[in-house]
Amino acid sequence: MLIGYARVSKSDELQNLHLQKDALIGAGVQPENIFEDIASGKADDHPGFENCLKALMPGDVLLLWKLDRVARGFTQLVRTIIDLTNRQVGVKILTGRGAVIDTTTHDGRLVLAVFDALAEFERDQIVARTVAGLASARARGRLGGRPSRFSPIKLRLAISALKEPDTKVSVLCKELGISRATLYRHVSPNGELRSAGVKLLSA
Repeated sequence: MLIGYARVSKSDELQNLHLQKDALIGAGVQPENIFEDIASGKADDHPGFENCLKALMPGDVLLLWKLDRVARGFTQLVRTIIDLTNRQVGVKILTGRGAVIDTTTHDGRLVLAVFDALAEFERDQIVARTVAGLASARARGRLGGRPSRFSPIKLRLAISALKEPDTKVSVLCKELGISRATLYRHVSPNGELRSAGVKLLSA
């Protein structure tokens, strides 16, 4: 089954929502199978997309007008598409440079593999820079202190660290300058994102 998703902001909801829905219908999506959001600007204000993801079944194909309908950032974009691919759900982008992505084809899966490699590279670089920064801080005698704001970079480092069996949570929190409660509000003990973590990475 073909499933469509359309999203616009409140400032341009009328013209662009109709434009996207017309494109989706033209690509073969039945009107009743189109999910939509009129975003208020909040990162997590996409109930239509959440319902769309829940409705997708193996063998379905998700059609989107442009890549930016999926996510606000590159890593989140790749993660979402790969998750759908693992669920045996195809993804097809209709316009823009993202139109090269059609995971129902061999070439589209090749493009996705390249994107995945780039996202992994980006994550590794962020972790490497953060680890180097923490090591430099320790060398200068800065070993934590008052908890600081939890940032996306710190969250990515925490995710990677928690997936290592030898990681001590108390040491990790001290190095990141956060409390244990803050850590577990964003990520589970085994490194899985929680809702607060998803919001932080999407902001």
